[in-house]
Amino acid sequence: MKTFEFAIIASGLDPNADDFESIFYNNGCDDALVAFQKGHTIIDFARQADSIDEAIASAIENVCATGATIERVEPDPLVNLSDIASRTGLTRAAVSNYAKGLRSKNFPAPVVRVTSDSPLWDWTEVSHWMFKNKSIGRDEAVIASVVKEANVAIEAGDKNIRNRLKQRADLEEATLEAA
Repeated sequence: MKTFEFAIIASGLDPNADDFESIFYNNGCDDALVAFQKGHTIIDFARQADSIDEAIASAIENVCATGATIERVEPDPLVNLSDIASRTGLTRAAVSNYAKGLRSKNFPAPVVRVTSDSPLWDWTEVSHWMFKNKSIGRDEAVIASVVKEANVAIEAGDKNIRNRLKQRADLEEATLEAA
């Protein structure tokens, strides 16, 4: 088993309730730190599982059992150059050179705030590019895809997240293996 670190952002429970933290603990979130910040409940997991899809799916089920409403899974799928550098262990200058096409070709284009001084990239696209260019391992690229799929499923209200995440993980493993 591996330990996977991620956070679930939720709402709907009273952070001032006497049992606020224990309700998470008693519903299977005993491997998480629970905090209330900026109007949101943050459940920060270090979950052991055989795969990222299993870790996230089980955490989602546990958080749902508390009665909380899940808003999203983090790490955030939108990243700036500093985030990319931090997640890959590269310098910001190296990532900037990739983005400008000075160090390699075909780096993904930003997807949000394209015309601003602080554009954002889709972490899944960047992680796949980084994997193909041998800057990160396959596991990191699979994790990026599964987190993104979890957020799509949450937004769609999909009740079968476990199967959906397993399918995404299997597809990503096969796709990246062929790369």
